[in-house]
Amino acid sequence: MMKTVNSLSGGKSSSYIAANYPADFNIFALVRTNDKTCIYPDAKLRQIVSDKIGMEFIGTLEQDNIIKVMLDLEQFIGKEITWLSPKTFDEVINRPNIKGKNGKQYLPNMMTRYCTTEMKIKPIFEWWQKEINEIVEMRIGFRSTEMKRANTVMGKLNSKGIDEMKAIIGKSKNGNRNRWGMVEWRVPSFPLIPDNINNTDVFNYWQKNKAVSFQDGYFNNCVGCFHRNPIFLNKMAQEHKNKMEWFANIEDQNAPNTFRKDCSYKEILEYKPQIELSFEDFDECDSGFCGL
Repeated sequence: MMKTVNSLSGGKSSSYIAANYPADFNIFALVRTNDKTCIYPDAKLRQIVSDKIGMEFIGTLEQDNIIKVMLDLEQFIGKEITWLSPKTFDEVINRPNIKGKNGKQYLPNMMTRYCTTEMKIKPIFEWWQKEINEIVEMRIGFRSTEMKRANTVMGKLNSKGIDEMKAIIGKSKNGNRNRWGMVEWRVPSFPLIPDNINNTDVFNYWQKNKAVSFQDGYFNNCVGCFHRNPIFLNKMAQEHKNKMEWFANIEDQNAPNTFRKDCSYKEILEYKPQIELSFEDFDECDSGFCGL
């Protein structure tokens, strides 16, 4: 029987899975930055996170409340959540092998989401290699209305229905070079879909269970995620200006390379909305599976 892993994002749906579908492992990949303009304000919690990830934690490019949510969730389910964050977003972008023809860093975007690979998928895969190294069932929090997203994931599996990852599988005969191959590692599952759990069910569950501190206006993915509607990003800029400025500064440093084709983050920061919007006007990306 396969071991089970709950893939957690800090959102309500994946947290619902952690609370209602016990697994052998619960895993969470945190997006960090070393930019001190984004420093997490609570020094005590900064140290707790540093201890969990095994390196200094300065701040996150997700909403700050994700730290409290994940610590609360661990207490609520009564089981350890493994935190992963081997690289900061700054380090991911500044790798020497991703420079464009203009000599500036090639930024992640809708077509090439290497931020997702480097800060979410690869850390979880490398943890799996070290701690388990056998095919697992990995639960993802797509709700009953998100069958299309589930089908997208399933369409990328091999003929046996298993997700593969390109990885080093050994050395060449002379031992001088790494030998690469595809490694079978996880079978995605979506328990909320067959159990017909929708957004209202998840919302009502956390309304009744206040132990996990989901605040109004809480979204768990990166504050400046380029998959988001620009109007939503402007709303995030009003709430988290320092983090949106991080994205704008990265674009300035690497111009003309950008995260988006339609507008720059500087333009998003400067945009003056004509109407007042609520965070409830936008969908949440909280399944534990980034970027689809």
